[in-house]
Amino acid sequence: MTQALRPTTAGSLFASDGKPHPLQDTLTVVTLVLGVLAFVTCFIDGLHLVASWAGLIGMLTGAYGQWISITTRERFGLIVGLGASGVGFLIGMANGGLFGGLIGG
Repeated sequence: MTQALRPTTAGSLFASDGKPHPLQDTLTVVTLVLGVLAFVTCFIDGLHLVASWAGLIGMLTGAYGQWISITTRERFGLIVGLGASGVGFLIGMANGGLFGGLIGG
């Protein structure tokens, strides 16, 4: 008897389908980098502009990446990046916002 060939992905959080996904991988990396940037800069006094803009762009790229993601590996990285972007964005907004008081302040 022949057995159906299946990839052994059982137990792997980062299961992949074995195919390249350059757009999804790029969005994952960009979201992670922007998330780390937003998260780190939101705690530094005077960098709320960087934190809020990096967080906003990170959330947008992460949301689009989630929409077109294919594998669990991509989704895991996108969720981590989205969380960090969201925290950085919200703390950056609380400390001065996207325009730093230039508009309406």
